Amino acid sequence: MPEPMNSWRTLLLRIGDKCTEYGGSVDYREHIDACYSVLLRELEHSRDDIIELLLQCAEQLPHKIPFYGVLAGLINLENEGFAKEIVANTLTKFQDAIEEGSCDRIRLSMRFLTCLMCSNVISPNSIIEIFETLLSSAATTVDEESGNPCWQARADFYISCILSCLPWGGAELNEQVPDEFERVMVGVQSYLSIRRNSHDIFFSAFDTGGDNALDRKDFLEDLWDRIQVLSHNGWKADSVPRPYLQFEAQLVAGKAYTLSPINCPHQSAVSPMRSTISIEREKHEAELKYPRRLQRLNIFPSNKVEDMQPIDRFIVEEYVLDVLLFFNGCRKECATYLVGLPVPFRYEYLMAETIFSQLLLLPQAPFKSMYYTLVIIDLCKALPGAFPAVVAGAVRALFEKIADLDMECRTRLILWFSHHLANFQYIWPWEEWAYVKYLPKWAPQRVFVQEILQREIRLCYWDKIKQSIENAPALEELLPPKGGPCFIYSIDNDQEGGKGHKLSAELKSMVRSRKTTREIILWMEENLIPVHGNKFAAEVVIQTLLDIGSKSFTHLITVLERYGLVFAKLSTNVDMQVLVINEVTSYWKNNTQMIAIAIDRMMGYRLISNLAIVSWVFSEANVNQFHLSDRPWEILRNAINKTYNRISDLRKEIRSLENGILLAVETSVKAQKEYEAAELKLEIVDGQPVQAEKPGRLKRLKGYADRAKYEENSIRESLEAKEALLIRALEENKELFISLYKSFKFVLTERLPSFSPDGKLPNLRCGQMDFMTVDLEKPLKMDVDHENGNNRQAL
Repeated sequence: MPEPMNSWRTLLLRIGDKCTEYGGSVDYREHIDACYSVLLRELEHSRDDIIELLLQCAEQLPHKIPFYGVLAGLINLENEGFAKEIVANTLTKFQDAIEEGSCDRIRLSMRFLTCLMCSNVISPNSIIEIFETLLSSAATTVDEESGNPCWQARADFYISCILSCLPWGGAELNEQVPDEFERVMVGVQSYLSIRRNSHDIFFSAFDTGGDNALDRKDFLEDLWDRIQVLSHNGWKADSVPRPYLQFEAQLVAGKAYTLSPINCPHQSAVSPMRSTISIEREKHEAELKYPRRLQRLNIFPSNKVEDMQPIDRFIVEEYVLDVLLFFNGCRKECATYLVGLPVPFRYEYLMAETIFSQLLLLPQAPFKSMYYTLVIIDLCKALPGAFPAVVAGAVRALFEKIADLDMECRTRLILWFSHHLANFQYIWPWEEWAYVKYLPKWAPQRVFVQEILQREIRLCYWDKIKQSIENAPALEELLPPKGGPCFIYSIDNDQEGGKGHKLSAELKSMVRSRKTTREIILWMEENLIPVHGNKFAAEVVIQTLLDIGSKSFTHLITVLERYGLVFAKLSTNVDMQVLVINEVTSYWKNNTQMIAIAIDRMMGYRLISNLAIVSWVFSEANVNQFHLSDRPWEILRNAINKTYNRISDLRKEIRSLENGILLAVETSVKAQKEYEAAELKLEIVDGQPVQAEKPGRLKRLKGYADRAKYEENSIRESLEAKEALLIRALEENKELFISLYKSFKFVLTERLPSFSPDGKLPNLRCGQMDFMTVDLEKPLKMDVDHENGNNRQAL
């Protein structure tokens, strides 16, 4: 029988929300009283389920942890065993998380334990002991003599966990155990004095020049400053609900439990014999395992962002990041919880800035860009009077700084904004950006607008996008050409007696008459390649086959699959593969999307290699387009991603096969033992030992054993084949990155200015840009604003 809508599960999940389950009330005391009474009534029948769900809610709805702490404290008054089990389970999960290095579980377990302390379920000294254990581990780790500074990322994370608990429990610790709490604060300050300042200047979304990077405070120092301000304000944060204060008279009578000591992983000291490469590799491993959660973008000017305490900004960021983390894949619920955070002030600007910080996080966003796109769309619909204007303000602010924005971030911003506009009928005040037409073709703002319009056309159609910019007709120049493929042997381009047209028509006739691939290759070898050469043969065959497959994406795939050997015949080496790519780009020169799709599919079918794609991307014609279009970069990104995905897929398959072998060996051994046991089973008949089992059963057992052994050998052979493919894929990956490095080195050294006599590299941002390829058709004599590359006087 289904439970009613106001069941204990629903009440536990929706506590603190403005919802029908609580009669639309936002009174936290009423919520807790109602939920507590229902839980107490159901405790006898559903004790284990209640404990499991409460712990799950505390982990996956962390902005409600104070409410769950109070519920545990109130139930502790009536049923000490319940609270004791909550504490034991939480501590076990916390210790497991520390051993596994699960950052989110460590951080949230500590917050829940702190809130349990506030509700008098855990003694304050136990929380202090946890803090001191983590502090001791952190201090030991960064010690140059006895520790391993390579793992400073973990040490910093431990300290950040201590500090991030203080908005929830700092007031209680300061009140109940002031001396011990002061000892912890002094320890944190001492740690900050011995650690190395860590700035991820290479992972900064904005290029600030890097000159004063070391003078700026890093994330941990910034958090410490915010905690210092919080302590001066009496440890009161507006964004942290403190419902336990309304039940203080009751909770004080509860039993406070003492926690068992926790253990932190020990990292062996760095050997003086280790190489720099080995040390840096270990440091990189630590940073991957304990990554930075957030790189603040500071998109909006200070007069736009909501006025709040420094610590409140950190807390709301934590709320937003937690909701994004646990509701990945549930966009509607994610937006609902983001709108209803337990915060007494408005936070739309901060929420938008945090989401954009995640979307543009380097080296990669925590989740797919589409997730953030959908969340922003749902937030615009949930807060129609506020959030759309905030998003528009963020776009304008980022557009003004686009010249300083990292190229990877620009690409993500372009993809997000084009998708976003597609969900709002492509409405945008394009007239505000009409001036970009008068900027040089390489100007970042002009390229940004151009790429957005091209991406929109992929999601819609040319005429619709042209209509959307009717208020800014100057931008029509940035639209890509309208039209389909450019088949050089079409009837419109026919030259009487042209040999290419005749050969193309002959090839089309062969395809229509269902000639086999072998027959077409034989025709090429006898009539085309010996007479006209490889280059002309590639032009005729590639153009013709692409034209046959030009009706749709499905037609293209069919042509590539059916005539793959024909393509392979024309792409026997890297130079010929580059020739094939040139023909693809020539045929689809009016459609960058089809160029990317066709080249990606060809690489998937191994008709062209990633080395050929790198060679094509860094050809002279494409190098001159590097700062004018995203087309070569998109194709290069696809090639790198496909190479990496091959390795990832092979590793997953190998792990699966290894697990399969273990299972197959177990099955084979078991079947063999059963057969041998049956074979050795004897019985006495007429005083003589004879086989006890029937011949039919022995035959079946022998068949089972042979089949299990065959399956084991089959899996082993598959594993060997996959391991060989992985070795090949890793070698291809190595060659790809060597080729990339050499190509980038050649392009950059050819264009960068040389070092000054004193060995310093000139300031590229303030220097002349003569080394850049500029629009040579219409040279512009203008003073360039080096901040964003635009010149308003050109309007």
